[in-house]
Amino acid sequence: MTKGGESGESWWMGSLGEVVMVAPDDIVLTGVQVQESASLFASARGFFSCSTPLQYQSLSVRLRKIETMTSKNHQKPPFRAEHMGSLLRPKALTDKRVALDGKKAVEIADDQELNRLEEEGVREIVRTQLDLGFHAINDGEYRRHQFWGNFFPGLEGFEEVDTPSWDIFRMYVPDIAAFIESDHKPGESIVCTGKIKHKGSTYLREWEFLKSNIPPESVKEAKLTLPAPEWYHLRYQKGHAYPKDVYANDEEYFADIAKAYRTELEVLYEHGVRNVTIDDPNLAYFCSEKMLQGFKEAGEDSDALLQSYIKLYNDCITSRPADMHLGIHLCRGNFAYSRHFSEGGYDRIASRLFNEINADTYFLEYDTDRAGGFGPLRELPAHKNVVLGVVTSKFPALEDVGKLRERVFQAADYVAQGAGQTREEALKRIGDMVNKLKLVRELADSIWPGEP
Repeated sequence: MTKGGESGESWWMGSLGEVVMVAPDDIVLTGVQVQESASLFASARGFFSCSTPLQYQSLSVRLRKIETMTSKNHQKPPFRAEHMGSLLRPKALTDKRVALDGKKAVEIADDQELNRLEEEGVREIVRTQLDLGFHAINDGEYRRHQFWGNFFPGLEGFEEVDTPSWDIFRMYVPDIAAFIESDHKPGESIVCTGKIKHKGSTYLREWEFLKSNIPPESVKEAKLTLPAPEWYHLRYQKGHAYPKDVYANDEEYFADIAKAYRTELEVLYEHGVRNVTIDDPNLAYFCSEKMLQGFKEAGEDSDALLQSYIKLYNDCITSRPADMHLGIHLCRGNFAYSRHFSEGGYDRIASRLFNEINADTYFLEYDTDRAGGFGPLRELPAHKNVVLGVVTSKFPALEDVGKLRERVFQAADYVAQGAGQTREEALKRIGDMVNKLKLVRELADSIWPGEP
């Protein structure tokens, strides 16, 4: 979660990435790096628009308890040290993005100067990750205007709208409500205007360039992030997510969304992608009492809608190859100056989230009280992993390591209760956060010498 806005500039931030240490046989860690001058990476993601450099980062790590160490190395995602968010962009690249602000993402894709700056930045950030010993390399999302990239506008049947009318939005959806309360206007949004069809992956360009800058043996470990399949459905009022003369109902609309996602995953797999994370603040919004009340007042069934999203997820991801790791990252968003979008524990969605969605790993925000307690972790099945975002990127003060350890152990006890495990067994599936990629790698190496 990121905050921002200086010298009169304002920006809309949300769903960030963390650096995580996750793997079997793990436990504990600490810290967060937040000052731009000292940070290597930033984990900021924009919901609608961003017109200022990203400043803050959120990093995660998991440490294995010494007495549970084995000689078996962990060789597949999620790795001991791993990041899953947008990385801090070079100033020249940020300045160029600002200069192009207001233009559609698809319009600037072929801008030669922008492409040159992106390539320079990607080469440098890849070298940094390799030098630090990371395996889940990505390109920092430097080629994307927003964290979701051009997936939706790249589909046939979707169009970018520069200044959408408020009338099309569900005003009680947390990020939309935050705009209203802050007297901000929404930036560009994507709307369905016709029959949805996959017409080629918009991510291949960034993926192929990334591949060309990493060792061949590292390709299967590199990571690519995708937007949530319901991203451009929840925010729109009933009747505004798609034209009625194109889709008669949500089922028809979701069927084509799922088909497009399946095709995307197939194409990415054919080109070597084996590690995917889907960023989804929307699922966490179903923990918000305010949003649920808004649905009730509008005469809509939020529970049924959540269930339809779970089905959509599974229709998108269940057919993926067995060796393609898939994680889902949930947070409650963030606005300028650390203003969040929603509150509420995972209790309402935990059972369905963990047991009904066919994902491998869950990355959960747990850095403030607004995320609730660890009780919902009882619902985590034994064959899945969870990463706890317990260190905030919203404020510069570092958390107390001892208190973080206590929180991780508390969470492990809930996981153990639900799965019939010991605390030590549960700790194998839990992660927490730390402050610098370099520190993450050095610390991991001190505990698991020679492991990725």
